[in-house]
Amino acid sequence: MSATAGPARPHTRASLAAQFRALGVRPGGTVLVQAALRPLGFLCGGPEAVLLALRDVLGPDGTVVVPIHTPENSDPAGWTNPPVPPDWWPVIRAELPGFDPAVTPSRFMGAFAEQVRTWPGARRSAHPYVSFAALGPAAERIVAGHPLADMLGERSPLARLYELDADVLLLGVDHGSNTSLHLAEYRQPAPPRERCGAAVLTADGGRDWVWWDDVRLDEEDFDRLGVDLEATGAVRSGPVGDGTGRLMRQRAAVDFAVDWLARNRRTEEA
Repeated sequence: MSATAGPARPHTRASLAAQFRALGVRPGGTVLVQAALRPLGFLCGGPEAVLLALRDVLGPDGTVVVPIHTPENSDPAGWTNPPVPPDWWPVIRAELPGFDPAVTPSRFMGAFAEQVRTWPGARRSAHPYVSFAALGPAAERIVAGHPLADMLGERSPLARLYELDADVLLLGVDHGSNTSLHLAEYRQPAPPRERCGAAVLTADGGRDWVWWDDVRLDEEDFDRLGVDLEATGAVRSGPVGDGTGRLMRQRAAVDFAVDWLARNRRTEEA
């Protein structure tokens, strides 16, 4: 008996580009990509091939954007994966290296995000916790001026993407990883807020620990939200490698999420 047959051939830059075109990636557009490559199967060239294929489709006028978040650069009092003892908290706040956009890697964001971050010419926003990297003509507009407070709100890269009518491309992940939906949380009338902290570089080359007040991010219901979003026809799905790609206009996803969250979540005032 023969083994179960795999793909007829390896997935390549050219075959991935053909799949991106079929999915509806727009030449000259801006696309926020969130990817887990393992579900896509064997990729000849790995994350590099995926990025090259995407840029082939976007062309020279297109821009690729990725979240380059650094969740370990946060208040250790809130850590759960894993938690650390309370007597460690002041040590971590005093000694954690300050966020450096040039060198601090992302964590839990995947190999594709790191491929974009380290690509020559990529730009990165300066937020110590939820930075974004971008590659292409719109990169600087997207990442510039990322404020410490309201970190995924109206002055964040997510809002710049909304202004640019960007697309969101989910590769091998579902809507639980759809960072753009957080912008809808900021557009609620009274979102819950919390105190946040992170280590930052100072102007004199040192480091400091800073605190700020922000919306409490909560993606626990994003999968349910995504099911309802897909039922509207706003999401186009298709094969990418051995996995699934989901493409949507970011504005459509965020606008839908604003209404969905208003119906399905209670605010502090309520």
